Amino acid sequence: MSTKTVSDTHASVIEDRSQLIDYFAGGEKPATRWRIGTEHEKFVYRTADHRAPSYDEPGGIRDLLMGLTRFGWQPVEENGKVIALNGADGSVSLEPAGQFELSGAPLETLHQTCAETGRHLEQVKAVGDELGLGFLGLGMWPDKTRAELPIMPKGRYGIMLNHMPRVGTMGLDMMLRTCTIQVNLDYASEADMVKKFRVGLALQPLATALFANSSFTEGLPNGKLSYRSHIWSDTDPARTGMLPFVFEDGFGYERYADYALDVPMYFVYRDGQYIDAAGLSFRDFLKGELSILPGQKPTMDDWADHLSTAFPEVRLKTFLEMRGADGGPWGRICALPALWVGLLYDQGALDAAWDLVKGWSIEDRQLLRDAVPAQGLDAPLPGGGMLRDVAGQVLDIATAGLRARGRMSASGDDETGYLEPLREVVRSGKVPAQILLDRFAGEWGGDLGKVYDDFSF
Repeated sequence: MSTKTVSDTHASVIEDRSQLIDYFAGGEKPATRWRIGTEHEKFVYRTADHRAPSYDEPGGIRDLLMGLTRFGWQPVEENGKVIALNGADGSVSLEPAGQFELSGAPLETLHQTCAETGRHLEQVKAVGDELGLGFLGLGMWPDKTRAELPIMPKGRYGIMLNHMPRVGTMGLDMMLRTCTIQVNLDYASEADMVKKFRVGLALQPLATALFANSSFTEGLPNGKLSYRSHIWSDTDPARTGMLPFVFEDGFGYERYADYALDVPMYFVYRDGQYIDAAGLSFRDFLKGELSILPGQKPTMDDWADHLSTAFPEVRLKTFLEMRGADGGPWGRICALPALWVGLLYDQGALDAAWDLVKGWSIEDRQLLRDAVPAQGLDAPLPGGGMLRDVAGQVLDIATAGLRARGRMSASGDDETGYLEPLREVVRSGKVPAQILLDRFAGEWGGDLGKVYDDFSF
C-alpha cells in the first residue's frame, strides 16, 4: 500500500471532471519508454521463536528499517516515526502488520528487475542476521492469529482497520496476514490500456493459480491453495473484484474514473495527518460537500490517493497493476513480471493472449476467478477442460513476447529464463501450495515450523 511522504500544497484543485480523465491519459508513453515496476512483500519473523516482531521493540521493524540506511536508503517519517525508506531502488515500506515491501524502481528490463530484487534481499538478510530476523516467502502467515500480529504506526492503517469489519468478514486478514507480488506496467494509448486491462483481468486467475502459495491458516491446512485470493472475495465488494465493465463497449479512462468515483473514500491527507473519511463519497468532495472538510474541493493529489484505495484484480493509475499473485521466494519475484511483460509488452503476444480469452463471458471469468483459490490449475476453464490446459499455451505466448523484446543480459541471455519457475509448475502439475501441503503431510511429519526452514529467503 502507498506511503505518503508529504502533502502537495501545490497540487491542482479539481475544478472539472475532465481532470480526472486526463490523469490517466497522462500515463501514456511510447513503447520505448515503457518500464517495469515490481513490488514484493515478505513476512518478518524472529528466528529464535518465529514470532512477528513489533515496530518499537529492540531489534524490531524500526531497527530493521534503520539498519538499511547503511545501504543509502533515506528514512521517511510519519509523526516522528520512520515508516518507509526511499532510495535508488525505489522505496521500502511497511504493510499493516509489518510485512516488509520493496516497491521497485521503474526499470527497462527483467534483468535489471531481478538484480534489484537480489540487492534488496541481500540487504535485508544482512541486517536481519544481525537483529535475529528472518523473512518468509508465502502468500499468508501460515501459523499466526490476528491477535498475535503487531500494528504498524501508519495513519491510514488505523482508519482502514476500523472500517474493514463494517464492509466484509476478511478485510483484517487481508491487511494483517497476507503478502503479494505485483508488477506495474505502462500503456501507449487509451486503446492499448483497454486491451492490456482486459487481458490482465481475464488471465489474472491463471497468475493466481501459478503463484498460489497460501494453504495454511493458524497452523492447519485451510482447504485452499491461495487463501490470500479467497480473502479478497469478502474484503470490501465496493472496491474489489473482476470489474465486468472493463469488457463493455466504450470502456476507457472515463468509465474507470466513474468506477473510482463510486469507490467509497478512506481518508484525506492534510498537513501530515490522515483525516478519517471512511465511507464518504469522492463525488461529494468534488462538489465541496465533504462533511469532514466542508467547502473544500479535492486536489489531484487527493485523486491519486483515492485511486490507491481501490483494490480490483487489475488496477489503473497512470499505469496498470497486476494484483493476483501470492508472495513467494526469490525466483518467483522475477517470474511474475516476466509473465506479464511477455504477454503485454509485445503486440503479437498481446494479440495472441486476447484471442485466447476474448470469447469468455462475464460469467465465465467470474466462475474461473471464484474456483481458482481452492482448485488452482484444476479450476474449470470456460468452454470445457481445466485451467492447466491453457497454462502452457499462455507461457508459450509470454515466451514469444520476451524473445521478441530481445532484451539481453551482459552474458547474452534473453529474458525468457525468468519464466522457468512457472514452466516447472506446468511440468509438475503442482502449484507451490501443493508442494507445501505435500511436505507438511510427508517429510515434515505435520510440523509446520519446518516452513521457516524451507520457505524463507
